Amino acid sequence: MLDWTDRHCRYFHRLLTKEALLYTEMVTTGALIYGKGDYLAYSEEEHPVALQLGGNEPTALAYCAKMAQQSGYDEINLNIGCPSDRVQNGRFGACLMREGGLVADCIKAMQDAATIPITVKTRIGVDDDDSYAFLTDFIDKIVTDSQCRLFIIHARKAWLSGLSPKQNREIPPLDYLRVYQLKKDFPQLTIVVNGGIKNIDEAKQHLHHLDGVMIGREAYQNPALLTQVDVEFFDQRSLVIDPIIAVQTMYPYIERELKQGTYLGHITRHMLGIFQAIPGARQWRRHLSENAHKKGADVTVVKQALEFITGN
Repeated sequence: MLDWTDRHCRYFHRLLTKEALLYTEMVTTGALIYGKGDYLAYSEEEHPVALQLGGNEPTALAYCAKMAQQSGYDEINLNIGCPSDRVQNGRFGACLMREGGLVADCIKAMQDAATIPITVKTRIGVDDDDSYAFLTDFIDKIVTDSQCRLFIIHARKAWLSGLSPKQNREIPPLDYLRVYQLKKDFPQLTIVVNGGIKNIDEAKQHLHHLDGVMIGREAYQNPALLTQVDVEFFDQRSLVIDPIIAVQTMYPYIERELKQGTYLGHITRHMLGIFQAIPGARQWRRHLSENAHKKGADVTVVKQALEFITGN
């Protein structure tokens, strides 16, 4: 979710569910250690929130884990699933599935540096190394050599050459049964499934077999989906169950961020899909897309766009 689940996105999503664990976009150790921006910035309202890290050097990952804990993050997730060329060139992401020993060393180093949970997000295989035995050997190595007990499994393998990151989310076939089998063979682990999950009913079906569900792009493109999470899975009323109220609740945040120099479009781009399939949604998206980037654009632009939904 690079360039998607930034702090503005997460603040908005937290209005829609108080219980779901939110994840940052993947941040590399190099960016945290040497970058000029504050890549750990977030709002206190986002909790519980996990930092997703990319890297392959135990010492650097340990340093970043300590930074994350000091910043107040609730979890650190090591990404062993991203297939992009940039990630491969840095020798991390999905290519690390072939180096289970190194992954275990990275996790151990982070566990030594921080007390918050260290988890792993990975695929079911990589290139032609896509047998079930390959996956179980990878998981077993990490479990044996570290204290990691929670794995998020994207139920597709990754092709490291010939497919773009977008194609890697669509072309390799989903194999949920393989993830189910992994839970049966490692019952002591917490296994969370990811990939291709479009709605609450599908999530419920997976929870008959697994411990959790991660929803990525569908939650981004149709964030109103999140308004059902607290009621359906946690037996609690959501913070906000009406998308219109969710948008209106964002007004103080938007005004505060604008005063700090944030551009309106950097916030509203994450809100475009909130009214999916609702009359006026297209006009809502168009008005924001055409006006939020303009010089001096403020919360008035959002209020005007909302009139296409409310009718007044």
